[in-house]
Amino acid sequence: MGKKKNGLNKKSHLPFRLNVVFFVVFLLFAGIILQLGVVQILNGEEAQDEIDRTENTTTNIPVPRGEMYDRFGRVIVDNQPLYSITYTPPKGVQPEDRLELAEKLAKYIDMDFENKLSERDLKEYYFLKHRDEMRERIADKDTSDLDNGEVYQLQLDSIKKEEIEGYDDAIKEVIVIKKELDKAYALSPHTVKNADITEKEYSAVAEHLANLPGINVTADWKREYPFQNTFRNYIGSITSTEQGVPRDDLDYYMSLDYSRNDRVGISGLEQEYEEVLRGTKEKVQYETDKNNNVVDSKVIREGERGKDLVLSIDMELQKKVDQIVQEELANAIAKAPRENRYLENSVAVVSNPNTGEVLAISGQTYNRDPEEGEDRFSDTSHQAVYNAYTPGSTVKGATILTGLHEGAIDPGFGLNDKPVSIAGDVKRSYTPNIGWINDVSALQQSSNVYMFFLAMRMGGVYDMQYDRPSLRLEDGTFEKFLYNFNQFGLGVETGLDFPYEETGFKGDNPLPGNILDFSIGQYSTYTAMQLNQYVSTIANGGDRIKLQLVKEIHDPSSKTEGLGPIYKDYSPKVLNQIEMDPDYIDRVQEGFRQVFQTSQGTASSVFSKEPYAQYRMAGKTGTAESRKYIPRETGDGYYGVDTLNKTLIGYAPYDDPEIAFSVMTPYVGIGATQTYSVSNNIGARIGQAYFELKEKRSREGVEMDITKEGTNTKE
Repeated sequence: MGKKKNGLNKKSHLPFRLNVVFFVVFLLFAGIILQLGVVQILNGEEAQDEIDRTENTTTNIPVPRGEMYDRFGRVIVDNQPLYSITYTPPKGVQPEDRLELAEKLAKYIDMDFENKLSERDLKEYYFLKHRDEMRERIADKDTSDLDNGEVYQLQLDSIKKEEIEGYDDAIKEVIVIKKELDKAYALSPHTVKNADITEKEYSAVAEHLANLPGINVTADWKREYPFQNTFRNYIGSITSTEQGVPRDDLDYYMSLDYSRNDRVGISGLEQEYEEVLRGTKEKVQYETDKNNNVVDSKVIREGERGKDLVLSIDMELQKKVDQIVQEELANAIAKAPRENRYLENSVAVVSNPNTGEVLAISGQTYNRDPEEGEDRFSDTSHQAVYNAYTPGSTVKGATILTGLHEGAIDPGFGLNDKPVSIAGDVKRSYTPNIGWINDVSALQQSSNVYMFFLAMRMGGVYDMQYDRPSLRLEDGTFEKFLYNFNQFGLGVETGLDFPYEETGFKGDNPLPGNILDFSIGQYSTYTAMQLNQYVSTIANGGDRIKLQLVKEIHDPSSKTEGLGPIYKDYSPKVLNQIEMDPDYIDRVQEGFRQVFQTSQGTASSVFSKEPYAQYRMAGKTGTAESRKYIPRETGDGYYGVDTLNKTLIGYAPYDDPEIAFSVMTPYVGIGATQTYSVSNNIGARIGQAYFELKEKRSREGVEMDITKEGTNTKE
């Protein structure tokens, strides 16, 4: 009986337990349904918004840079159109995605990989192909204290050299393409290839764009220079897309709406006028969903290529000046090879003294032992603004004007040119014992003694003793000289529209003897550009005009070629007017005329003879003692040799100047100056070249209105 009763009890418990289970399940389903109802009724709209959520992002599409033209409309810097393959990655793209894309793209394009792949590049490819294996390799290492980057480096370090040595060319091509894709920033176009793209490559990629996410085929450009290397030092250079914006100035450029891989000017006019040359980028707005897929895009600002520069440079004259400097430098070395064994370079600047427009800048360095394929000359025209030398007697015009203005001498003041001894130190003119001279003839014959006494009178010493046991000048004498010289542009910036220019050595608290040396150009140093502004100021009657390389800025043309409307015109800018009596300037102008045009003038042997006499030039010669330091053959330090800096300033015609020129030739041999005057010949030939070009253009009826579209010439 008992057993039977127990069996009945077991049967009665089973339905009860099932009921409990069913009841629990019911409660769970009821909770789920209730929660769904809450979501649907209370949060349904919010949830749907989350599902439909999108994000708007804007990006900038680069445009071609502006072009450059010379003063006659000849194209100096052009943009050569190129095929281009670009990659614009979406947000959140993964390395595996870029590798897959690289493998697809490699089927359609060829990429040079020679010397472009590092060991790390190969290891990163191996890592992506063996991710699971990489995790296992370091599974037994304690990485709890390492961040993700350190763990990744640990995994790369585990890859053996032999594991990456066997990659064939096809794989290396994929790796170099993937490396290029890695440089792209989200929603910002990056150039994958724009050099030597064949029509076959371009067409193949264009045909398969649907299978190449983010890839596009478009037009690109590269800088082209029709005049090759002529004037390139001043045109400057831009970065490549690989270099992008300079890292040191990244924050600055990013604040101006640049992208990291934008090409920017880093030297010369490309840098100076970056703001207008860069153009206005096309602005595109991308709409992405929550998975970072682009669902829509629209242009919200049309792009416009950069504005064009019309330079003051005359490229035809520029080429002639380059040739003149090369020929005269070579002649000087050939005529006195032993004496001129340290002579290497010469620099010349040509400008319009009435407007400040620079017409030509040349600097040439002579290579005595060129290697096979190497040129005899190299362009070092940057020295016109970067290198300062002692100018010698070319500054004597400023010295005379300073003395007249400060009341140290009166017009016509005269003295006897003979050696001066100060505490046993004998100072004399380059040509000793010239005889009786005044302010004008002191310039004509380049008297040092006249300048010495002028400097002494500036310092309060009015006696005319030629044999002095000592010399003391009033405090402030040097400062008076500096102030007056600065008015001409000597010792200060010329205002040239260029990223940098040297101002030269000024000295600090010089001794009386140094001040005397300063008066004849043997103490402070100046650049060829400063000397050009100085002689221009005298030539035009006293206006120091800002030197200018760019005449005009033009908006892009509506036509395929040519210049558009003027955006900005650079009119002559007077930096200061000389605070001196115009009659004083007239006397210096007459002295400069006599230097070139009269028999006793220091440059008359060149400028008063045909063919140069017909151009009626005026100016001043200069010779300064200099010391050049030569590295010892043992490599142990340097030794100094005595040389001369031969300088020249001039303008023409002397009664109605159209051009001004300055020439600096450093390290001329001391004995060589008697046989060949390199700077004088360069200056004379520059004047001749200018006027012959002017006459030729007049015969041909060449007139140029650069404000009209289509008035440019490509050479």
